[in-house]
Amino acid sequence: MIFLRGRIIGRLECGRIQLEVSKELGISQSVISRLWQRFQDDGNVSRCYSTGRPRGTTPNEDRYLAVTAKRNRRSTASDLSRQLSSATGTTVSRQTVYRHLGHIGLYARRPVRCVPLTATHCRLRLAWSREHAL
Repeated sequence: MIFLRGRIIGRLECGRIQLEVSKELGISQSVISRLWQRFQDDGNVSRCYSTGRPRGTTPNEDRYLAVTAKRNRRSTASDLSRQLSSATGTTVSRQTVYRHLGHIGLYARRPVRCVPLTATHCRLRLAWSREHAL
């Protein structure tokens, strides 16, 4: 995106008209006008400061969480939070880890505890299956 802004400014500095540049690059003329105005005001084409809370983790840290969670499927969100903190120094809450893993499709599942089969159950099930086999 920064490269595209540089291309726009370069073409405008060469004397091209804003409308020509907008048609050539497929960008609306108002965007090009605002970019040119900002460049003339302070000589900068980078994006303005945006509002909103900054992210707790970077994309690399999100990847680290995903890889760690996939390697050890039984680790909890609290464990992953501690591991992230020790590995990168970024401290995030258990809920943040849970939410970030949920975005990539990793959800907590509790294994179902089944009643163990006795020897009698096994014998009866085998007999039933042999009886109903084709």
